[in-house]
Amino acid sequence: MNFKWFGPIALLAALVIGDQIRINRPAHKYRLTVEVETPEGRKAASGVMAVHPDRSYTRRGQTRTLGDAVFVDLGNGKNLVALLAHIDKTVVLDDINYVALRAYTVAQGKRVSFNEMSRLTGIVPVKDALIPVLVSFADPASPGTAQQVAPEDAAAVLGKGYRLQGLTAEVVPNGYWPLDFGGALGEPVTRGIQAKLPWLTGADNSAATALRAAGLPGVDGIDAREAFTRK
Repeated sequence: MNFKWFGPIALLAALVIGDQIRINRPAHKYRLTVEVETPEGRKAASGVMAVHPDRSYTRRGQTRTLGDAVFVDLGNGKNLVALLAHIDKTVVLDDINYVALRAYTVAQGKRVSFNEMSRLTGIVPVKDALIPVLVSFADPASPGTAQQVAPEDAAAVLGKGYRLQGLTAEVVPNGYWPLDFGGALGEPVTRGIQAKLPWLTGADNSAATALRAAGLPGVDGIDAREAFTRK
């Protein structure tokens, strides 16, 4: 074996791998937690989101979030889902990229830069316009049973004794792509919404059916699946 080229080849491989880590590593990750008061006590669920800026050489992309909508099982056949979407006259998919950033800015009372997000600590509330669209499914197996839930009046859809306790965001360890398997290596992105809403795996546009059933405006102009999951 000729070891003449071993050093240069190893260096080139290290540079390529390092560049891929730089491009694909998220800028920060955050855990979005949803808590609901129910007649049986407090129920909660959370999901880790990864926020990725465009670090490609073309710079033609945009900031994007990887993760799943947060599904809270409330018991007694009831549920609450925090979508990866907001409403501003129509459905907006990009605002989920900045939920944690804006929540920390509000909590600290000063501007927080995108680049410092991965170094922040603590849990902050997600309030008012920062709260993603909330929906509930009378039957999670049927997208047409979706109803939008108003944060200030969850009981109108979920029933007496149900109240949104609140949402919070918490920056979690970023890790090093693709080794973010948990613990010291970084929190992995949470998956599982497709097991809760099995129609998401289908080839039809059931996600759009769900958003329309919930009465959300502007569904025709978006990829409706991105309100539930992004990879």
